Amino acid sequence: MQLSSILKADAVKSIASCTSKKRLFHDLGEVAESCYGLNASDVVEALIDREGLGPTGVGQGIALPHARLEDAKSVFGLFLRLEKPLDFDAVDRQPVDLVFALIAPKDAGVDHLKALALVSRTLRDKAVCTKLRSNSDANTLHTILTEVEASQAA
Repeated sequence: MQLSSILKADAVKSIASCTSKKRLFHDLGEVAESCYGLNASDVVEALIDREGLGPTGVGQGIALPHARLEDAKSVFGLFLRLEKPLDFDAVDRQPVDLVFALIAPKDAGVDHLKALALVSRTLRDKAVCTKLRSNSDANTLHTILTEVEASQAA
């Protein structure tokens, strides 16, 4: 599995201002609807339900919200770079500015876990995060995220 296979270029956004975690989930729902044809409300509800089990802020300014959805046909990603970091109840209590959300079918099983591991591995790379934080152009952000796998394959 590669990030380029689960992350469309138009599912990558830079957002100037986001006031709450709930607003962030609404933004993710809107992107999921426009890019992947899913119902935005269903995506928001699934993300909120999952977040209720425990925060997905993994530390160092990164959040990996994820959920399973009946209508999802495959695992897919959404990436938001927040220009103004947001309190996300992260494990290290630091605000979040890089958000990579995953939506998977209810029966995705191991594919969902593989995608989560791939995203986690990618965003643990400090150089990748530095590049993401220093760019606001959506196409550049997508390239940064997907070029990692190209350089690892070489």
